[in-house]
Amino acid sequence: MSCASPRPYGGTVQTDIDPRSLIGRKAFDRNGAKIGTVDEVYLDDATGVPEWAAVRTGLFGRDAFVPLEPSEVVDDALRVPFERSLIKDAPDFGVGRHLSPEQELQLYHHYGLDVALPSDFQRPHPQDSP
Repeated sequence: MSCASPRPYGGTVQTDIDPRSLIGRKAFDRNGAKIGTVDEVYLDDATGVPEWAAVRTGLFGRDAFVPLEPSEVVDDALRVPFERSLIKDAPDFGVGRHLSPEQELQLYHHYGLDVALPSDFQRPHPQDSP
């Protein structure tokens, strides 16, 4: 897993669509409930492949990160295979900034997705007990 940065180009999603064209598309959960509108697309630093989308939920202007790997574009909309409530409760890291490996790991865990830790990932050291 590499860090992800917002970038306006590169990579493909499962449907071979340009990530730039995801911006502004409506996003729906697994049941067809509207989540919001795609605000930004984050690409993997190492591969340039789209990895995350920030979806403006409309709930206090908040963006929720959703994984693009299990998602797909259907009928000009992003279909995310998770419940709206899970998406709404995703960790909020703000948009327009680089996602750190730790933040990505939190997102993967939140969605119950398996991911290999990057070789440079530093696990927290347990504090020495007295």
